Parts: sequence; C-alpha cells; structure tokens
Amino acid sequence: MKDIYDAPTKQSAEAALKDYGAKWGKKYPYAIRSWEDNWEELTVFFDFPLEIRKIIYTTNLIENLNGKIRKYTKNKLSFPTDDALMKSVFLALNEATKKWSMPIHNWGIILNQFLAIFEKRVRILKKI
Repeated sequence: MKDIYDAPTKQSAEAALKDYGAKWGKKYPYAIRSWEDNWEELTVFFDFPLEIRKIIYTTNLIENLNGKIRKYTKNKLSFPTDDALMKSVFLALNEATKKWSMPIHNWGIILNQFLAIFEKRVRILKKI
C-alpha cells in the first residue's frame, strides 16, 4: 500500500493499485475491490501537495493521541455531565502535549502551503 500513498500522482497511484491487485487480489479480493470501488473518495488527498499528504494519511499521531484520551476516560463507566467528559479530555490533551518534543518534518513548508490553500481559515497565534 505504501506505493499507493507515496505515488507522486493519482495516475501513478492507480497503477500501483493495479500492481497491488495483481499480487494480492486472489488472497484479499474484498480489500482490493473495496479500494477500486471507493477510489475517488480514498484518493482525495492527491489534491494536496506531498508534504500535506503525508500528514493526512499518517495516522500514528492520531492513534497515539486517541490512546491517551482513552487512558483518561476508560476507568469511568459514565460521566455525570458533558462538562465532566470535556474536562477529562482536556486533561488528557494537556498531558499529551507536554511530551510533544519532535517538530513535524518540513513544518515551515507545510505551514506555508496551508496558508496558501486555506488563506482565510488558518490563523497563526503569536506567543507572548
């Protein structure tokens, strides 16, 4: 699958999917068919520059963050109010961000691309 995600264009990704299907199609026909049937929805990330694409399809960061939130919320069977849940999630996020020390690779380039593509939606907050 890496060849699909790392492809420079949507067309080369489609060729990589065909190669992948030729190799794994007999063993995993449902998975290959699912990719083919949902190709347009699954490849929307090709509308973005390569650096932004890597952030979109890399889920490790998201899964790690979800794990931290689960750690804070799993011991409770229910929360008395929505506010109580929000506070618990806030504390989980607050703890998780304390350990974030590695910057995102090429962040300056990525930020400039976000600013160009989403000019009215991206705000840069200045630290005081």
